[in-house]
Amino acid sequence: MGLKEINLKEEYRSDRDDIVAEFFFPCLSNCIEYDRCVDFLSLQTLATIAMAFENFIEGKAKIRMVTGHRFRSTDLNLFSKLFSDKYKKSFEGKTIRSSKIQKLQEIVDNGQIELKIAIPNSEQVTDSFSERIGIFRDERDDAVAFTGTSKESFSTQTRDFESVDVFTSWNDKTRVERKMKDFDDLWKNKTKYVEVYDFMYAEKNNFLKYSSDWIRED
Repeated sequence: MGLKEINLKEEYRSDRDDIVAEFFFPCLSNCIEYDRCVDFLSLQTLATIAMAFENFIEGKAKIRMVTGHRFRSTDLNLFSKLFSDKYKKSFEGKTIRSSKIQKLQEIVDNGQIELKIAIPNSEQVTDSFSERIGIFRDERDDAVAFTGTSKESFSTQTRDFESVDVFTSWNDKTRVERKMKDFDDLWKNKTKYVEVYDFMYAEKNNFLKYSSDWIRED
């Protein structure tokens, strides 16, 4: 089944929809490419996206993530190991079971996950990067874009009250193409007011901020 076969709504809202079950799960399960901008990213969220869905586990899908430069300390430590060639691929931690991280490492090493950091570089943007868009693409080149949610809160204990506006390439082609161009420009560092870096470059040059208080568990 492709994205076009999913019975998608134009909007999902927490008071009347299960956004995760009705929108995220079906789209992720039927896409081969997922582009995502978020203000915060946790390792738990990335692992859940990458491993909960067949296309990613079987090596058929690719994820490109752009996130802001603030991380929780424990996540930053694990991300640094995950995307670095210098570390031996053995992880110990309380957040995610070692076997789960090892599988995520295989997906990263296979080139299926790329992570970049967006940092404001202008007084026009005084705080941090917080754009919230996502784009799914399937094998037929159909696409679904969405805006309005800060993160994939898959855990029922930590879901926010939120709404998601949805646009499809078969019903709203112009808007989907605009979102795709916005993401591609950001990915290629062609967007005003922000600089975009590969994660490891930003980490090595101390561009990232971290705190034990940022980002709660997903």
